[in-house]
Amino acid sequence: AHMIMWLMSDRAIPRSYRMMEGFGVHTFRLINDKDESHFVKFHWKPLLGVHSVAWDEAQKISGKDPDFHRRDLWEAIENGHFPEWELGVQIVPEADEHKFEFDLLDPTKIIPEEIVPVQRIGKLTLNRNPDNFFAETEQVAFHIGHVVPGIDFTNDPLLQGRLFSYTDTQLIRLGGPNFHEIPINRPVVTVHNNQRDGFMRQQINKGRSSYSPNSTGGGCPFQAGKMKGGFTSHAERIDARKVRERSESFFDHFSQARLFFNSQSEPEKNHIVDAFSFELGKVVTKEIRERMLGILSLVDKHLAAQVAYKLGLHIPASLEKPINHVRPADADPDSYEPVQKESSLQESAALSMANTVKDSIKSRMIAILVADGVDAKAVIALQDNLMDEGALVDIVAPRLGVAIAEDDTIVPVNQSFLTTASVMYDALYIPGGTNSVATLAGDPDAIHFINEAYRHCKAIAADPQADQVLEGTYFYKKVTAGADAMDEATASGVIIQSDLSVLSRMFIDAIKQHRFWDREVARKVPA
Repeated sequence: AHMIMWLMSDRAIPRSYRMMEGFGVHTFRLINDKDESHFVKFHWKPLLGVHSVAWDEAQKISGKDPDFHRRDLWEAIENGHFPEWELGVQIVPEADEHKFEFDLLDPTKIIPEEIVPVQRIGKLTLNRNPDNFFAETEQVAFHIGHVVPGIDFTNDPLLQGRLFSYTDTQLIRLGGPNFHEIPINRPVVTVHNNQRDGFMRQQINKGRSSYSPNSTGGGCPFQAGKMKGGFTSHAERIDARKVRERSESFFDHFSQARLFFNSQSEPEKNHIVDAFSFELGKVVTKEIRERMLGILSLVDKHLAAQVAYKLGLHIPASLEKPINHVRPADADPDSYEPVQKESSLQESAALSMANTVKDSIKSRMIAILVADGVDAKAVIALQDNLMDEGALVDIVAPRLGVAIAEDDTIVPVNQSFLTTASVMYDALYIPGGTNSVATLAGDPDAIHFINEAYRHCKAIAADPQADQVLEGTYFYKKVTAGADAMDEATASGVIIQSDLSVLSRMFIDAIKQHRFWDREVARKVPA
C-alpha cells in the first residue's frame, strides 16, 4: 500500500530526472574503524528541488516527445546546467534498531526525516553526456553488492535476495561472468584475482599461476585482508531461532501509506484521488475495483470515499478475508494478515513536494509567443533577464524562420506552434506589438497554447497590450473580474504589467514556484 501511494502521487510524473529524489530503499550498515555498526539509509537530494508535471500534461508529453525526459537530461548537460544531487544519510545506532514503530529492515518503510534527519555529506554532479549511449549506459551493470570499505549489509530479506539476483541478472543480460570487465563497469583500479575464464574475457593475464597459495607467481595474487581493503562481514551476535518467516512487524502495511497521504498538500491529495480513479477506472472486473476500495479505506476513508464516488461504487462494508494472499503454502492465513497500527507521527513535511526547494529558475524552459510586428525590445530585454537567471528561452511563432519586429529588426524564431506545444515549457510570456498581438489573437493554435499552459498551472506573463490575445482565452475574464482582480491574478501566476523590469522580477518569482495548483479547483479550463 505504501509503494502504491507513491506511485499514484505526483512523484511518479516528474518534471525532469534532474528534479527527482533518489532512495537507497534498503537499510545498509556503516562500519567505523572501531568495528562499530550503525544502520544507514542513503538519499539523493536534487538541488533543483522535487517537481512534477500535471497528469494531463504527462499524457500529452508522451505523445509529443516520448524522449522528453532523456532529452531534457541530455540538453541540460550540454547547456552547462549540470544536474546535481547531494548525498544524504540517515544514521541509526545499532542499539536503536527496535526503538521505531516500524521494522528498520522492511524495505517498504522509510525513516521519517522528523525522526532521523538526513545529514548531507557529499554531492553528485553529472558533467558530461555519454559518447556512446549503448556502451556507456545500456551496458551498465548496477549491483547493490558493489560497496566500498566501511559499508556492509543488513538482514533485510529483499536486500539479501537482490545480492544474488543482480549477479544472476547481469550474467544473462550481458552474456557471461566477465560483465565487470566491460569498460563502463571496469574498476578504476585494476583488480587482481584468480579468475581467468568465461565468455568475453577482456583482461589478459600473464603468468601461469591462477591459484593461491603458489610459489611460481611469487605468491600473487592473494586475497586482500581487511587492512588492505578486502571485504569482511561484520561480526553480528545473534540469539534467535532460524526460521523462514517474516517478523510480525513486516505486516504493518498501512501506517506509512497513511502517513504519506496525510503529508500531502490538498492539490497533491486531489491528484492521488484522480490517479486511483483513472487506474481503477481502467479495471474491467468490478470485484477488483471494490476490493481495492476496501484496501484504500484501510489507508484513509476519505480517500476511499472520493475514489468510490468517481468510480460510481460503494466502499465494501468489510474486506473478504484473508486480505493478504501472499503467504507460504503451509502458513496460517491469520498470522499473515495486515496489522493495523497508528503512527505517532501524523504528517511529515519532507514527503510533500509542496515543501521542496523553490529558489531558482535554472534550466527552466520559457516560451515567448511572437508574430510579425512584435515589440523586439521587450522580447530581448526579458530574454536577457531570464537567461541571466539560468533559464532557457524559445521564441515561438506561427511559422519558423524569423519574425519582423515593429521596428523592422529581426527576431529569430526557434519553434512554431506546429513543431512544439505548451507542455514542453515551464512558463510563457506574451509581449506587446500591435500587429503581433492581432496575429496571435486570431491564431487558434496560439490561444490553445495559452489555455493549455493555464490549465497546467504554469506562470503566464503578458504586456497589457497583449490583452487582446488573452481575451480569446477561457480564463481571462475569470482572473480579471472583481475589485482585486489583478492582485488575485498575480497570486495565481498570471502577471500583466507594463513596466518590464517589474514584470521580469514578478515573472521570475512566479516561475520559481513551479506551478499554481490552486487553479485546478477554482478555474479549470478546457484545453
